[in-house]
Order: sequence, then C-alpha cells, then structure tokens
Amino acid sequence: MLAVGLGFASGLLLIAQAALIAHLIHAAFIETTPRSELTPYFGLFILIVVGRAGMAWAREMAGFQAGTRVRTEVRLDLVAHLTAAGPAFTRHKQSGALASIVVEQVEALHNFFAHYLPQLGLAVLVPLSILAVVFPVSWTAGAILALTAPLIPLFMVIVGMGAESISQRQFQALSRMSAYFLDVLQGLPTLKIFQRSKAEADRVAETSRTYRQRTMQVLRVAFLSSAVLEFFSSVSIALVAVYLGTHFLGYIDFGTYGSPLTLGAGLFILILSPDFYLPLRDLGTHYHARAEAAGAAEAIMQILRTPISQLQPSDAPVRIIQPLGIQFDRVTFAFNGDAPNLLENVSFTVRAGEKVVLAGASGAGKTTLLDLLMGFHQPTGGKILVNGFPMASMDCAQWRDQMAWVGQQPVLFHGSLRDNIRLGRPEAGEAAIIAAARAAKVLEFADRMPAGLDAPVGEQGRRLSRGQAQRVALARAFLADAPLLLLDEPTAGLDSVNERLVVSAIEALSRGRTVIMVTHRMTNVHSADRVLVLADGGIAEEGCFQDLLAARGALYHLLHQPATGGAAP
Repeated sequence: MLAVGLGFASGLLLIAQAALIAHLIHAAFIETTPRSELTPYFGLFILIVVGRAGMAWAREMAGFQAGTRVRTEVRLDLVAHLTAAGPAFTRHKQSGALASIVVEQVEALHNFFAHYLPQLGLAVLVPLSILAVVFPVSWTAGAILALTAPLIPLFMVIVGMGAESISQRQFQALSRMSAYFLDVLQGLPTLKIFQRSKAEADRVAETSRTYRQRTMQVLRVAFLSSAVLEFFSSVSIALVAVYLGTHFLGYIDFGTYGSPLTLGAGLFILILSPDFYLPLRDLGTHYHARAEAAGAAEAIMQILRTPISQLQPSDAPVRIIQPLGIQFDRVTFAFNGDAPNLLENVSFTVRAGEKVVLAGASGAGKTTLLDLLMGFHQPTGGKILVNGFPMASMDCAQWRDQMAWVGQQPVLFHGSLRDNIRLGRPEAGEAAIIAAARAAKVLEFADRMPAGLDAPVGEQGRRLSRGQAQRVALARAFLADAPLLLLDEPTAGLDSVNERLVVSAIEALSRGRTVIMVTHRMTNVHSADRVLVLADGGIAEEGCFQDLLAARGALYHLLHQPATGGAAP
C-alpha cells in the first residue's frame, strides 16, 4: 500500500510537471513572457523533479521491503511445515528439490510483491488521474486514450496465460535439475570408482541444456509481450498526436467544447499521452513476474497443502509423568493409509526401565514402530498408550522432550563438536557438555585434535569417521538425559573397535532408562530384557534372547537364514 501510495503521488506530480512544461513553453514562445517572470516556474519545476525522484526511490524501497518480508514469512512457513511434517514426509522427497523450492522458488515471489502488485494498482490510478485532467481540455483526446487503453491489458493477459504455464514447467525442471545435481555430488566417489563420472557429466550437461531452453522460452514470451505492448501504446500515442496536429492545422475543429486548443493545452495532452500508457506498459513488463511467481507458488503450495501427521492434543493435554510405561494396543499402520498394511494389530508393552530389542528382517516395520512412537506417523488403527493415556492426547513437544534418539546414520551439522553435542540440550553448561562427551567416548578422539571440542566437523561430519560421528550422536543423547532412549541400528556399519566403544557407551547410557533398540546385530541383544521379533506385519514371538534361540522359532531362523538377507550374527 505504501508503494502504491508513493507511486500515485509521483503520478500526480507527473501531471503537475506536464502542466508546468506546457505552460513554460506556451508562455515563452507564444505569449513571449519575459524570462524574469518565468523564473519561479523553473524553481517549481526543479522541486517537482526532485520530489518525483525521491518518491521513486521510496517506492522502490517500500516494494523491496514488502517482497523481503513476504519471502521471509514464506520461507519460515515452509521450514516450519517441513519440520512439523518430519522425516515421514521429507525422506520420500529429494533434498535438492526441497532446497530449490525453499531458496530459488521463494525468491521468485519477490518481483510479484515488489513490482507487479504495486504496479497493478498504479495501472488503474494513474491513467484515471490523467483522464480526469485531459477530458476537461479535449473530450476527443480523452476518448482516444480511454478507448485504446484496454487493448494493452487485453493482449497482456493473452500472452501472459502462456507464460504462466511455461514458468511452471521451468520451475519443475529447475527442481529436478537441483535434485539430480545434488545426487551426483553426493555420489561422486561411487561414480569415479565405477568410471561413470563422464557419463553423468554428459547427463548434467543435457539437463542444463534442457533448463536453458525452457528459460529461453520464458524470456521469448516476455519479450513478445513487451513488443506487443510497445506496439499498441505507440499506435495509441500516434492517434493522439494525429488528432492534435490536424486540429492545429484546421482540418478538424471538434472535441474542445467549442474553443480552439492552445499550444499549451495541446502540448499538455501530448506530454501526458506516453505517461498515460506507461503504467500499463510497466505492468506488462512486470507481468512475467506474475507468471514466474504463479509457477513458483504452485510448487510451494504443494508442500504447504501436505497434511501434517503429528500429535494433535486437546486444549488440556495429558501431563506426562515419569517413569514411562508404553503400550502398543492393536496398532495398525499403512503408508498414506493405502493397503497393504505394514503393521497389523501390533500389541506389546514396554515397562518403565526395561530394555527391549526389536528384531526382524529388513522391511518388517521396526523403524516404523519408532517413527510411530516419536509421532512422525500416526496409526491408521489402534492406539499407543503412555502410562495408560493415549499418546495422541499429549503435547508433541513435551512428549519428545521425554526421549533421546540415536539413528543408524548420524547427522552432524556445520559447526564444532561442541555445537553438535549441544543439540541434545541447548541450554546445557560447559561441564555437562564435557561430561556427555566423556561418557560417549568423544573425548578419546577430541583430545587428539588441536582444537578439542571446538574442532569443526565439516559438512555432514566429513572430517569424522562413521564411528566418531556415532559417538557424537550418543553424546547428544547423554546430554539430553531423557527417560526414554530410542536406538535405531546404532552400530550399523561400524568396525569392531568402534562397535565395542559404542556398545560400551550405550550400556552406560541405558542404565535407569527405558530403552527400545532396533538392531540386526545380535551381539547387542544379550543384555536386553526382552526381544520382539517382527514378521508379516506383527509380533512373531517375544521373550529373552536365550529362550527364543532355544525355541528355534522366528529369531532362530532369522539368525540362520542366508547372509543375503539375514541378520549379522
């Protein structure tokens, strides 16, 4: 609104400037007014020019601030939505495509709010103001302006309809290219080893060429619309000039309310004619920004429209009291609610302070059970109870405060070892961070680094080994000091030395806590109170490790099946 107001004020100054120029020229050349009498008008002319320049600058600043605020809010909404949706949503999307939407496609909204939207208001207000001062001088000139003005937005819309669909396809191509290029970068060592880097480079070049062609299609439409608008505005201005010229030559004498036009009046109309069409032409110039924003908004809204599967507590959520007892009561789950069900009527209980291991073949639903417990998915049937109360009635943030999680692929963020450990409890002091690092065996390698816990970990922890990164993830769990510990294949991919260190840290972390662990490594099972074996969407058997092994049931067959799909002994 501020940008529109400043632009409208600048348009009123433009009318005053045209009237002043026409008056000065008419007074100097027709009425031969002395120069001394015209000096104040020149001073006023300078003030108007300076005022218009200042308003133009302020209008650009207001539009820029509007675009910046919109981009900031939309990015915050996107990040908040992706965070709330959690891994259940993001793990099925390409990270490069999501990054493209949050960065490039949100950026495409800027010109819509900074330029197109203010210009849309000015395209109405400024021409109407010019018509309001032209009609009293010559109704014929005013009629020419009024009748030709709709041609510009008409052709602008016709051309713009095609530009919008092209822009949508362009952004889709950009998302695919970003995702594909990120995949190539992350998999570059594999491509080099198998000598596929040259072939992938050719595919990247082909993808870039396709994106370039789509970009040129968008620009072609934009230039075409500009050419069409310039043509019609030039023809319209020429009609006004022809009318004024024939009137001054005496060929026609209508359109001026019975009195002849003076040079000042005719010059006033002629000066304003280009400026009458200028807001419409500027709107056409920025119309591709609308098409670009519409294409970007479609991809953005696809994310924002995605339903969030998370805990939805009532106005008075259940208070969480320790110790925690967890019960799965006939829980059924299917991804997106579509058959077949991954889990079918799963029921089991985890008592407070108990260590339970979830075993089973890949794809049996072990990690999905943890996702359900963390609130990333919601059961399609049955319910999960915590201390006898439905988990769905609890506040999501408070519930997650009760748990610490260590996954099979620890994610370390840009920063130092200390920064990554502090994620477990951001308000923790230095003594607590050092204690957590010591308990998780992080100090064993951090003390050998020149910067100690201040050593940078690099992008995605590339400066650390897999075992070291896993110990940093365990240090987070130590620092969180939560009563419920969830472990998802914490020793997967580790060598024997690092596995012993991680297992030792896990045993220390498990004391006094409720632990649910997903694992294929049966060396981690011996200390468990119970083992739950998942198969065919349900609990095939449960009990202590030695009893299940002696029964030669599902766990025994899982351990002794061929190594191609079985668990590691």
